[in-house]
Amino acid sequence: MVSGIPLFPEQASTLAPEVDNLYFFVTAVTAFFALLVVVVVLVFAVKYRDRTGEKVGAPIHGSLPLELGWSIIPFFISMAIFAWATLVFFHIVRAPDQTLEVYSTGKRWMWRFQHIDGQAEINELHVPLGRPIRVIFTSEDVLHSLYMPAFRVKADAIPGRYSSIWFTPTQVGEFHLFCAEYCGTRHSGMIGRVVVMEPNEYQAWLSGGGSGMSMAARGEQLFQQLGCVGCHLPDGSGRGPSLLGKYGIQETLATGATVTIDDTYVRESILTPQMKLVAGYGPVMPTFQGLVNEQGVMSLIEYVKSLPRTGGPPAAAQASAAGAPAAAPAQGPR
Repeated sequence: MVSGIPLFPEQASTLAPEVDNLYFFVTAVTAFFALLVVVVVLVFAVKYRDRTGEKVGAPIHGSLPLELGWSIIPFFISMAIFAWATLVFFHIVRAPDQTLEVYSTGKRWMWRFQHIDGQAEINELHVPLGRPIRVIFTSEDVLHSLYMPAFRVKADAIPGRYSSIWFTPTQVGEFHLFCAEYCGTRHSGMIGRVVVMEPNEYQAWLSGGGSGMSMAARGEQLFQQLGCVGCHLPDGSGRGPSLLGKYGIQETLATGATVTIDDTYVRESILTPQMKLVAGYGPVMPTFQGLVNEQGVMSLIEYVKSLPRTGGPPAAAQASAAGAPAAAPAQGPR
């Protein structure tokens, strides 16, 4: 900090020190060699200056130790940076197994966040302290970029595709949230905040609002309203495959290829069902493009996640029968 002005955002996640340490190391190496070159040039310019203009330099036939030195040293430095950056990269893109998942949609010019238990927010994201958070997001219109400087995470929100970031907050407080990709005339106003709360305060906030219906329960309603239940029978005898326990496993397609049933595949199957047909089933499913928005698609995905591997009722239905909001479904393998 210089004169009260912070040079870098504060470190508010477990990822932040890793990213900063790598950045500072690369900056230090670059500054060292830049300074070394400047100093050597100045020393040689003074030491070997020729005020007469008549001196002729001696012929140079090369130096094997010098050639090896300026080849091997940068090589090992580059490999060290590569290895370090690879470790940091894999840590950033691989979320822990147990994360609190939040869905988000970017659109001009706002961010909408949807919690699994039903809470929805605009340009604000409330999260508990010390728990890994995974934000799964897309865009409804143009390219956006979800950027949280204090947590050192950023990824593009691409129309028609899901992206994700994850972080574990280490400080209570409010932190900036930006769109880091120019998306139109009001791009500079597409900002928000992340509110990190103590776990008990977060639970109180989570239970203090919302529709009282989880995303999985809303997805089950949509599943009924759109007529999906008529084709995707539990025993697989319908015109479409059974969805029980399918999330997270591999399915064989009509082409012979295999695909993992994840968020992206479920989304594709809803909006462009003819692209990847499951083996044994015909191209009879209509597209729901324009009939269901991104929030509806995300709710349907959560409903598919909640379906058990047996023939029992889904988690959303069990919770509704008990008179309580549905709990977040167990996360399938990624």
